[in-house]
Amino acid sequence: MATKNYWLMKSEPDVYSIDDLKKEKQAYWEGVRNFKARNNMREMKMGDGVFFYHSNTNPKAIVGISRVCKEAYPDFTQFDAKHKYYEKRATKEKPYWFMVDIEFVEKLDEPWSLEMLREVAELENMALLKKGQRLSVQTVTPDEWRTICKLAGASSKV
Repeated sequence: MATKNYWLMKSEPDVYSIDDLKKEKQAYWEGVRNFKARNNMREMKMGDGVFFYHSNTNPKAIVGISRVCKEAYPDFTQFDAKHKYYEKRATKEKPYWFMVDIEFVEKLDEPWSLEMLREVAELENMALLKKGQRLSVQTVTPDEWRTICKLAGASSKV
C-alpha cells in the first residue's frame, strides 16, 4: 500500500475559498506557476490529505481539509492564449504546468492562523512557518498533520 502524503495549498479567499470548495464539493487546482509547487503537485496521489490555507487575508490561516481526488494532469489553462495563465512555451506534448483535483472534506470550526501555528512547539520546523516561505503548494509531515488536526478538532483520517 502506498504511503499517504500530506500537503498545504494556499488560496486567496476572494479568488477561491474553502466555502467555494464546500459548495462545489471538488475543484481543479489550476494556475500554479512555480516549478517547486508544480513538482509537489506532480507528487500528489489519490487520497493524500490537503490543508486548505487562506493567504493574502487577515488572518492567514488553515481553514479546512480536502483530499486529492485526481492526480496531476496538464493544466489546460496554459494552452489558452486568452487565459491569464497562458504559457506560450507549452505544448500538449510537452506541458509545463500541471494541476490536481481536490475534494472537500471539512471546514475547521475555527481558522488556525499563522500566529497560532507558531505557538505550537511541535510545528517549529513546518515549511509554512519558515521565514520567506511563499510556496503555494507545500509538504506537511504526518506528525504536523496529526498535530494540527488534533488541535483544530478536525478529522485526521482523510
